[in-house]
Parts: sequence; structure tokens; C-alpha cells
Amino acid sequence: MFARTPRLLLRPGWPEDADALYKAINDEAIVRNLASAPWPYNRDDADQFLSLPYNPKSPRWLIYRRTAGAPCLVGTCGIDQMADGSIELGYWIGRDHWGLGYATEAGRAALETAKALGYREIVASHFVDNPASGNVLTKLGFRRTGRTEPRFSKGRNRSVAAVEFQLSLEGDMESDVMRPLAA
Repeated sequence: MFARTPRLLLRPGWPEDADALYKAINDEAIVRNLASAPWPYNRDDADQFLSLPYNPKSPRWLIYRRTAGAPCLVGTCGIDQMADGSIELGYWIGRDHWGLGYATEAGRAALETAKALGYREIVASHFVDNPASGNVLTKLGFRRTGRTEPRFSKGRNRSVAAVEFQLSLEGDMESDVMRPLAA
């Protein structure tokens, strides 16, 4: 499954992406804000991530910047079913690409896909010491649930307080949340 935005191409990861993935994520400032990535992150972890089985109801994408010149991996995003049955949006962006709106742009594409897959509600969370991720979720139209719960971070090897969000995908997705970004 692929998605294209004005500046990005979201596509499945392939084994030949392992070096680019490893270089993009091998940064403690990124991994510490993720629930499932270990720290230190090594090349074998990239291979393992890329070899995960494909599930069409839980797509995972590598996010590539679409520019003149060589493609550039800027991060990943995906939607996944959690143990409690809820559907969660997750993402990370490489440090060299922070503050450029790529997480919001990729998140919009992921939400459009989630709606096309028939999901009615999606959840997300961010660790309390990563408010930038909360800003992205707010731009995407997510609302705080009022709950802050401990969530295990593999990269920190401990539970960390996470602020929980949710978004209804029912109704008109052409609201401020899903309006296309200006090129």
C-alpha cells in the first residue's frame, strides 16, 4: 500500500531500505520517544522491522521526501491494532527533518488510509516529555482524552507517562483535519 502527498511518498519498507532506516532512526533523541524501538538501535533491528509480516489492515510505511534528486528517508508511520482492539497511529521523523511538517503531512495520509480501511476511530499518544508530538496530533484533529497513563518505552527500558488522544474518523473528513496541505 502506497500513499502520496504533495511532498512525501509513503511506501512499504523493503530489505534494501535497511541502511537508510538504520541511519535515520539511530538517534537516541528519536528512539526514546517510541514505545517499541530498542536503544541502542542496531542494523539488525532495522532488518527485523523490515521483515515484519505485512498486514493490509495495519499498514506501515517508510516516509520518503519527494524531491528532485535522490530519495531521502525522513521517517516512518503506520496504523496498528493494539492489544485492546483499538487502532493506533504511530510515527517518527528523523532529527534532520524536524519542524518541517512532515509528521503532519504523513499523518494525514495515514488517517485517510485508516478511513478507507473502514476504521471509525483512531487513537494515539505521546510521552509527556515530547510535547512536539502532541502538537502534531492536535494539528491532525486528535483530541486529548484527559488520560495520562504509563506506557512502556523499549528505548528507555521503563514505563513513561503518555498523554492519550483519540480521533473520530466518521463523518466529513474534508474538515480542517484532512484539508490538503499547500504545495
